[in-house]
Amino acid sequence: MALRRSARLSAVANSIQPTIQAKKISRVQQSNGVTKTRKLSTKGKKPLGFDLERTAENPPLSKTAKADRTKQEPGNIFDPLRTDRGISRVHSTPPPPLDRPIEPHRTNATLLTPHGSSLVAYPPATEDASPSKTDRPRPTATTGTLLEIAVAHLIAADPRLEPVIAQYPCPLFSPEGLAEEVDPFRSLVVSIIGQQVSGAAAKSIKDKFVALFNSKDGGDSAPEANRFPTPEEIIQCDIATLRTAGLSQRKAEYIQGLSQKFASGELSTRMLLNASEEELLEKLTAVRGLGKWSVEMFACFALKRMDVFSTGDLGVQRGCAAFTGKDVSKLKAKGSGKFKYMAEKDMLELAAKFAPYRSLFMWYMWRVENVDVAVLT
Repeated sequence: MALRRSARLSAVANSIQPTIQAKKISRVQQSNGVTKTRKLSTKGKKPLGFDLERTAENPPLSKTAKADRTKQEPGNIFDPLRTDRGISRVHSTPPPPLDRPIEPHRTNATLLTPHGSSLVAYPPATEDASPSKTDRPRPTATTGTLLEIAVAHLIAADPRLEPVIAQYPCPLFSPEGLAEEVDPFRSLVVSIIGQQVSGAAAKSIKDKFVALFNSKDGGDSAPEANRFPTPEEIIQCDIATLRTAGLSQRKAEYIQGLSQKFASGELSTRMLLNASEEELLEKLTAVRGLGKWSVEMFACFALKRMDVFSTGDLGVQRGCAAFTGKDVSKLKAKGSGKFKYMAEKDMLELAAKFAPYRSLFMWYMWRVENVDVAVLT
């Protein structure tokens, strides 16, 4: 199913405060989910092919971004933090752990199963285990060092990124961001609910969907009033009942199909932890209703995988074009087809030197074009 590639990205969730400990990274304050920027000295630095100065409050989208937004299908939403606050839990007290082992090519978030238990890719005391025994590469960083290592890699690969990184600290892979506990089943269901509808409509449908599986006897204040249904419960609910929440016929079928795969074990939290990028894409795009773009956003924002690079995202295309000195407005006027701003081959060549931290590079390409990230986070 073709899904809209959203151009709406802002700072990734107000509830996550960015933490970057690298000496060269300066902090900035945030207000209303928009990063407040400060003018940075560019003396002695190579000029960039894009404008670093952004409006502090409600920065306007470029004419190009506005035009693309109107052409895209409405509401390609993947929003575990904003559309559905309950999908992930952020630990702010006590401070987030800094010593959990992680590896860029595996899932770095703590994942919750549909039944409430939690799993991590590298449990304590297993980081030194042989890869032949664990079927996973050895971890190369910790939750406290990953962002520093990734930032240093990006700047070493292309120093032009340094002022952008200093101006826009990335909270997604900070210790606070990595401390999230994410229910991947719930996240995927909500992403299907949000397809081709506005954020407000998606939230309303999601609330009605959840209410189908919760007893009204305890009232809205009861502890279980907002309990998200398990895959088994959704399977037992017929399509007609699911549609009373406001779901279309196809979305109801998609959600039941996803639930069946989780219930049967074809998809599982453990598989999402340990799968390679190729396996993850293959398994999830086999689910009706989940396309490549949706899986890429899920891998980056929910699973916190570090080497995701979505060439089909228009915001990433525009950012890459601007970063390489191209006039995006002229490309918009002349271009056509899926890769009108930059050829996919050229994008992959540009991003190759940033591996295995291409998710962070992608995040900064969104920032270069001031793309609104809110509905992707």
